[in-house]
Amino acid sequence: MFEPVSTGRVSGEIVSRIKGAIRAGELAPGDQLPAERDLTKQLGVSRVSVRDALRMLEANGLIEVRVGARGGAFVTAPAPQLVGEGFADMLLLADVDAAHVTEVRMIFELGLLDLACLRATEADVARLHEVCDRADAAGAYDPVLSAEFHAQLARCSHNDALVLFAEALRAPLASSLHAARAADPEAGRVGSLEHRAIAVAVGARDAAAARRIMAEHLGRTAARVQSPA
Repeated sequence: MFEPVSTGRVSGEIVSRIKGAIRAGELAPGDQLPAERDLTKQLGVSRVSVRDALRMLEANGLIEVRVGARGGAFVTAPAPQLVGEGFADMLLLADVDAAHVTEVRMIFELGLLDLACLRATEADVARLHEVCDRADAAGAYDPVLSAEFHAQLARCSHNDALVLFAEALRAPLASSLHAARAADPEAGRVGSLEHRAIAVAVGARDAAAARRIMAEHLGRTAARVQSPA
C-alpha cells in the first residue's frame, strides 16, 4: 500500500501518506493499518518514526490504537469535538474577529433552517426546548448554552455535513457570543426569547418564521460585534 519514505521530516511524511490513503478511499473507518513492523518495511523508515506518526494520527482523531490480542491501529472518523477544537485554534491563530464569525453564521444558519423545519422530529424539537429550559433556569445569559442551542438546531437538519460544521463552529460561536454580551449585557434576555420562538417555528415547520426570527437574532449580534471601519 505504501512506498518508501526518503525525503522530508519522516514522521510527518508518514502521516501525509496515511492521510492520503484515507482521502483516496484506500483506507476507510474501521480498517486496520498494517502492523508497525510491516509499515516499517513498506515505508523504509524506523519503527520510532512509525510510532511517532501513529501518535500524531491518534491525536488528530484519525486512528484509534487498540491493545490486546486483536489490537492495532484502526482508522476512525474524527470526533466533532476534535474538529471543532482544530477549527477554533485556526480561527484564533488567524485572528478572526467576532464580526466575521457572525457573518459566517448568518450565511450558514439561515441556510440550514429550511432543512431543519422539513426534517426535525418531535424528539429534535423537544431537545431545542430542553436547551431553552436550561437557559431559563440558569437565570443569567450563558453563551455556552446559546452555542449548544445553535448546534442542536443544525442536528434538526439530519445532514451529517451540516452537523459536523456546526460542531466545528461551536467554540468560535461561543467566543463571539461572549464578545456580544460584553458589548450589550442586556441583549442575552432577548436572544433567549428568540431561541424559544425559533424552536416553536421549527416545531410548526414554519421555515419563513424561523428565518425571520433568526435574521433578527443574528443581525442584532452582528451589530453588537461590528468591527470598526
